[in-house]
Amino acid sequence: MVCYLGLGSNLGDRKENINKAITHLVTHQQIQTLKCSSIIETKAFGLEDQPDFLNCVLKIKTTLKPHSLLDYCMKTEINMGRIRHEKWGPRIIDIDMLFYSNEIIEDTDLIIPHPGIAQREFVLRSLIELCPEFTHPKLNKKIRTLYNEVEKN
Repeated sequence: MVCYLGLGSNLGDRKENINKAITHLVTHQQIQTLKCSSIIETKAFGLEDQPDFLNCVLKIKTTLKPHSLLDYCMKTEINMGRIRHEKWGPRIIDIDMLFYSNEIIEDTDLIIPHPGIAQREFVLRSLIELCPEFTHPKLNKKIRTLYNEVEKN
């Protein structure tokens, strides 16, 4: 399956944190990197009184099932020293599953597509670099359209 992962960091050496996370993710024999968007600097989303983030989106191919991929992403965060103090708080690394192919999953542990995609300009800006014509499976809109809508607001 082709999947898109959002990566962000706003503590320590942010670029190195993103590179370490990518390296760790692709060491899994069932994950292959297809492409990475440019790394962009953005203001914090949600809790705004914190350092700016570096963000990117990683396009991967995987044979892992969705929950196994989520577990591996969370293990990567923990291995890098992420501690969850508060929602949207500062973090050494954040890895979000944005899309798992065109699947829609809604359970207590995992919501795919990521519910915040359409409101987050920084995510859409990275996605538009990788897959502007990809159709959001739940909203039934292309990434390009979602980006244009969020840019207007």
